[in-house]
Amino acid sequence: MQGSKKLVIGKAKNIVANLIVAVGILSASSIALADSVSQAKRMHDRLAGVPPTEQILQQMAGLIEAGQPEQAAFLAMENPAFYNVTLKNWITPWTNEEADVFAPLNDYTATVIGIIRDDIDFRQILTGNIIYSAPSVSGIPTYSNSNNAHYEALENNGIDLASNLVQQTQSSVTGLPAQATAGVITTRAAAKSFFKDGTNRAMFRFTLINHMCTDLEALKDTSLPPDRIRQDLSRSPGGDSRIFANSCSGCHTGMDPLAQAYAYYEYEYDVQGDPEGNNGYLAYNQDGQTDPETGSRVTAKHRINANNFEFGYVIEDDRWDNYWREGINQTLGWSEQLQGYGYGAKSMGEELANSQQFAQCQVTKVFKDVCLRNPQDVSDRSVIDEATQTFMQNGYQMKPVFASTANYCKGE
Repeated sequence: MQGSKKLVIGKAKNIVANLIVAVGILSASSIALADSVSQAKRMHDRLAGVPPTEQILQQMAGLIEAGQPEQAAFLAMENPAFYNVTLKNWITPWTNEEADVFAPLNDYTATVIGIIRDDIDFRQILTGNIIYSAPSVSGIPTYSNSNNAHYEALENNGIDLASNLVQQTQSSVTGLPAQATAGVITTRAAAKSFFKDGTNRAMFRFTLINHMCTDLEALKDTSLPPDRIRQDLSRSPGGDSRIFANSCSGCHTGMDPLAQAYAYYEYEYDVQGDPEGNNGYLAYNQDGQTDPETGSRVTAKHRINANNFEFGYVIEDDRWDNYWREGINQTLGWSEQLQGYGYGAKSMGEELANSQQFAQCQVTKVFKDVCLRNPQDVSDRSVIDEATQTFMQNGYQMKPVFASTANYCKGE
């Protein structure tokens, strides 16, 4: 009798133990599933900026569970909000000096969005004869060289950019000669912000900031020859020549010979009637055109304040040279396949876009946008370096960069 009791108690203990194990397995499975769901939601929120539907959430979670997290990210990027919200807000600050994220949609922003959507080589943003608009949307003003009404109407009417943006050539839409096009540099929005007034150095500086992730101060090198620094820069600012030698020249020795690529461009507008230039347009002196003030294709702005230092460099054409291929700025990783000099904005954009710095800049910007923080440690830097190499080796496509970054940060 006692033996039977022991047998029953033993069986009961085994049943309880098996139940505990089963509950543990179920709990672990539930935790894993919950993790994949929360990771999927975080991934979708950061890529699309809106909550996923339940169906998409479960599909993404399933892909994560199956070891395909980057495919889950691509699924999130199919949401139209990735283009209308996430990319629009990511790109828009590049289009104006104030880095205003709330600036209206424009041809610069739309063109970058289209290039990303269509998996086009991202270097085209500085070199391509390319522009995106939505010519087939009814009730929307057509593209204009002298206003932004087309793009503002697209935004104000909530038009799906992923479905409606169409790739065209700038030369067919804006009338620029093909050889004068240089991606977003020659869009109307960029011209309004960076070719308006001044000496066109602003276009170069903000290209460095937005597409090379650096500014002139970080690239200052006083060891380079100052022979291409223009007349408008005083060699004794405030009466002290040491300021020029130790500070000003360090930026201008590299910038001025590169920014000369923009010598034929101007943003034309009515200074009195339209001081903000809202109805202005990008002008370009083609072969055979002569500026009355310079007697050449070079626009008048490149000869202003010539009396500041009359022995300074006088621009005669749009020949550019990259002095930064020597000295401390060799670390930007210039392409050995290029010569380091040329004529015009297109070839100079090619010089910048083929640098290691350009590629790493794009990846770093995606990291900050998707992970919602700056890179912080060795692990972050390693991921950025690996993603940069992959980006360069796989056609400079941006969506895979967003996908791999979202995967890396999905657990945060």
